[in-house]
Amino acid sequence: GIQPRVAIDDRGTVHLIYFRGEPSHGDIFYVRSTGGGGTFSDPMRVNSAAGSAIATGSVRGAQIAVGGTGLVHVAWNGSRSSGPGSTPMFYTRLNDPGTAFEPERNIMRGEYNLDGGGTVAADRSGHVYIVWHANAPGERDEGKRRVWIARSADDGRSFDRERSVFDEPTGACGCCGLGAFADRRGGVYVLFRSAFEVTNRDMYLLASRDLGEHFSGIRIDRWNAGVCMMSTQAFAEGSSGLFTAWETEGQVYVGRIDPRTGTVSNVVAAPGSNRSRKHPALAVNARGDVLLAWTEGTAWNKGGSAAWQAFDAAGRTNSEPGHADGVPVWGLVSAYARPDGGFAVVY
Repeated sequence: GIQPRVAIDDRGTVHLIYFRGEPSHGDIFYVRSTGGGGTFSDPMRVNSAAGSAIATGSVRGAQIAVGGTGLVHVAWNGSRSSGPGSTPMFYTRLNDPGTAFEPERNIMRGEYNLDGGGTVAADRSGHVYIVWHANAPGERDEGKRRVWIARSADDGRSFDRERSVFDEPTGACGCCGLGAFADRRGGVYVLFRSAFEVTNRDMYLLASRDLGEHFSGIRIDRWNAGVCMMSTQAFAEGSSGLFTAWETEGQVYVGRIDPRTGTVSNVVAAPGSNRSRKHPALAVNARGDVLLAWTEGTAWNKGGSAAWQAFDAAGRTNSEPGHADGVPVWGLVSAYARPDGGFAVVY
């Protein structure tokens, strides 16, 4: 399998999803580990319609979130084999016995031209958020794309109708993924790349302090280029705070989010001079150390390698950097903190 995505619940269970099959129309599988990742359960297929997931581009794959009760939520861009019409934004959740996933539902009802990957976030109080970017009816180009959110207050049993969350005309980078996260205080965050006037491919952080009802937004990084970066983002939370990571000009960065202001500070770059870095992943251990992982050398239809660096809570490197070959075509990295305080990188 490829494109692993990991979430850890409050009991320390590792929940992992991955893609398997043809990149344009494959399947998502789920496994879990109660031993910190030493052994995993037998795989369980997530999507009920065979071939309804996509891995092409590394930005459209499945995303996972775990709620406060340990309920697993998965969202993904549907493949073109999912059915006629516009590409769907699928969501499903694990059933109450934990034996199977419910049939997926298309959460996107009023927009079209879904491209870069959507995502899912969940909090400890039963709120689930599906977030994506797309065009409203009658709008066509990247500069008119908007970020949309659909919210659930009952652990994903039902969702309200989606709505646009940011009024500024930033657009959204069409073939870039976006990230979302629900923190321990009820805050909701979205990180996406703009496409204003074609060349303004900047990173924007949106923050809500009222369960996704209202969002404010700030630009946290700039990138002037008239191409689509096919980038992805990451979030992680731990005792040392809430962190986010992104890519700019072939480098990956991590910064701490202030939940009171929605601003990002203590931004540090991955060490070294390599400028082919993409697809960051984050994890925070019990000591508050932060692991930043990423890919190097990956591109369209091209694999590469995995790399990582650990930082202390102040952003200082506290270990030697790591590197491993073997990230496959359309591959990604993911990371999680182990019970012994170490980290695991999955690719």
